[in-house]
Amino acid sequence: MKYFTISELLKSDTAMKHNLWNGAPKEAEENLKALVEDVLDPLREAYGRPIRVTSGYRCPQLNRLVGGSPNSQHMRGEAADIQPLKNEKSEAKNNLDELSQILIANGKFDQLIVYPTFIHVSYRRNGWNRRQIIQRSR
Repeated sequence: MKYFTISELLKSDTAMKHNLWNGAPKEAEENLKALVEDVLDPLREAYGRPIRVTSGYRCPQLNRLVGGSPNSQHMRGEAADIQPLKNEKSEAKNNLDELSQILIANGKFDQLIVYPTFIHVSYRRNGWNRRQIIQRSR
């Protein structure tokens, strides 16, 4: 784990605001480690610039609070929502496009959903990764 930490993937402003403990069970923590080592760290290395995790692991209560899917991979530690830090020289949209292209080229992902302001990426350390790509309208 070179660029990201487990605590970064557990941090949640919404959980703090609602006084929720957002600790991950051991299995979810192992999934988070795999997500970082196989997806996020290689992405950051290839991108060459900082990437912010806006949502990582979510306990079931937090997932409900943010309106997440009842089957969200966030609750298993298999997903993160990310965004590039703003760069004065390029538009955020272009940076999201660059990140998604790097993720696709790496090929290690289950689901990649590109939203207007962030990317949702998931990875299954055990089992088959679908390599599903979804583009949400901008």
